[in-house]
Amino acid sequence: MNAEIIAVGSELLLGQITNTNARYISSQLAELGVNVYYHTVVGDNAERLKQAIELAESRADLIIFSGGLGPTKDDLTKETIAKHLGTELIMDQTAMLSIEAFFQRVNRPMTENNKKQALVLDGCKVLANHNGMAPGMFYSHDQHIYILLPGPPKEMEPMFQFEAKPLLASTLNHGEIIVSQVLRFYGIGEAELETQIMDLLETQTNPTIAPLASDGEVTLRVTAKTSSEEEAWRLIHETEQLLLSRVGDYLYGYNDESLASSTTKLLIEQGLTISVAESLTAGLFQSELAAIPGVSQTLVGGVVTYTADSKMNQLGVSKEIIEQYGVVSEECATAMATRVKTMFKTNIGVALTGVAGPGEHDHQPAGTVWIAIILPNDEVVTHELHLSDMRNTNRLRAVKRTFHYLIQLLST
Repeated sequence: MNAEIIAVGSELLLGQITNTNARYISSQLAELGVNVYYHTVVGDNAERLKQAIELAESRADLIIFSGGLGPTKDDLTKETIAKHLGTELIMDQTAMLSIEAFFQRVNRPMTENNKKQALVLDGCKVLANHNGMAPGMFYSHDQHIYILLPGPPKEMEPMFQFEAKPLLASTLNHGEIIVSQVLRFYGIGEAELETQIMDLLETQTNPTIAPLASDGEVTLRVTAKTSSEEEAWRLIHETEQLLLSRVGDYLYGYNDESLASSTTKLLIEQGLTISVAESLTAGLFQSELAAIPGVSQTLVGGVVTYTADSKMNQLGVSKEIIEQYGVVSEECATAMATRVKTMFKTNIGVALTGVAGPGEHDHQPAGTVWIAIILPNDEVVTHELHLSDMRNTNRLRAVKRTFHYLIQLLST
């Protein structure tokens, strides 16, 4: 089956938001063996959307729309599709009740145009929206399948994953089961990882192995297609063991786990508390931790000491260390980590100091970073980084490297 993804919204064409929906949907369709040959973006214009639909029908069996299902006048996706296909829009009572319940919960009056969100294509399979108001639709017509999804990713992604994808898999595979497992790696580049497993990639049949690199990380998606879920997982685990025998030292998590969530999980499992002193990252490390549910069990607190004076006055780093070694040094990072560990009475103290860029600082070139970790037994572990990206990328990579080092230390 060939697919085309049509994202609807003038804000996409104006560059006001990024079309992340197409990337997500494509990655999900790849698991099902569906070829995506075209991504189309069209503004909030019925005639141009109609033209995009006609073109997509000429070259794709499956057409997936994201956006344009909302309550306003420029939300015209389902109206345009209904007119094009010669079908009616009808009120879905379940969706209508859900919309009414939302406004009751937030104690706001529901305007008349919100009822528009409960309209669906007559004869479609309605896709429930558990994270918003407008339902999605799964509709078959004249050898084509049309899937309509909301635009906001927080609504679209779970709707596709849990509502549309199972329907599509059932339609495509006639009862066969498709199961995927994502393995997440850090500390190894995409090219090196691929070299280590090249023979497995070249001989793959079932399961399939799909590499993907992003933001300094590499993932491998292992997908099995069988008649039973039990057999699919057996095949996946066999392939996983082969992969880990080659590159297992770089594995940090699975599926939706992140470096931050994997670190948090290890800290909680071992009953350890952590505190952080940040300079160049200015709270980014703690922000990444704070995004993880349950982190209050391990993260006690931290400080941002961006200047030399704040390192001395707030953290108590000695003036002698800063004058002798500078703020971008192993000695300063170690003092910061030691002081924050003592200040918050935690098992582990972490510090990041460096030069984000673009210019040098304290006689150190941009991208120079020192990371210090004080372990529960007061052992000191330090790392020097020499990064070469743009300012905010350097900051993010410093944070990710710190998580990576913590995972390694906590996993031994």
